[in-house]
Amino acid sequence: VLREGLRDRYTLRLMYHRTLLPSEHGEEVVVADLGDLDAMRHAADGMAAIVHLAGNPSTRASFTDVLSANIVGVYHVYEAARETGVPRVVFASTNHVTGMYERDGCLVLPDLPVRPDSYYGASKAYGEALGRYYHDQHGLQVVCLRIGSFLPKPTGARALGTWISPRDMVQLTWRSIEAPVGYAVVYGISGNTRRQWDLTSARALLGYEPEDNGEQFAAEVLGMAP
Repeated sequence: VLREGLRDRYTLRLMYHRTLLPSEHGEEVVVADLGDLDAMRHAADGMAAIVHLAGNPSTRASFTDVLSANIVGVYHVYEAARETGVPRVVFASTNHVTGMYERDGCLVLPDLPVRPDSYYGASKAYGEALGRYYHDQHGLQVVCLRIGSFLPKPTGARALGTWISPRDMVQLTWRSIEAPVGYAVVYGISGNTRRQWDLTSARALLGYEPEDNGEQFAAEVLGMAP
């Protein structure tokens, strides 16, 4: 989705690990492993920004499962950016960094203390903290996106509040690349009526204005009239 949505705005270098899609006109493709710092330097060299989406996304993953990609791998991304002079990293974090708040049913702001609900959530909290260190120590610009439910449309009651549509994900990403910020943590969801995560910082810091709202699917998802 991001490849299609961003290609008219930027020249893209796509990094794959296992799944390799055919390259289109104007695109570069590299194949690399997050565990290989030299390969990450090669992938980063000459870029104006890195959008880092790779990692183990399972909330059931063990610590061992997330160690390579989500702990060592994110260090390699930041370090490769620093060494090659890439000024900005957009880091795909997750709502699971604050997943325990969701059980309380309260509105969650990005500046609340982290409360991860899994090793996956904790590993992404580490990625946010490491990004803060690289910003403060080395001047790297870092935007952390606590992404919700990235789906074509909501598939359940929870997703009515946590959904982010494909076009809103594209907008949030390009704004994260271009906004004049040094370090930011924002929630990545559409303008959902039932959201539990605050979008104020995404709007104020990035200029993000979501175009979609999960509520348009409420009748379909819940099986009742709007």
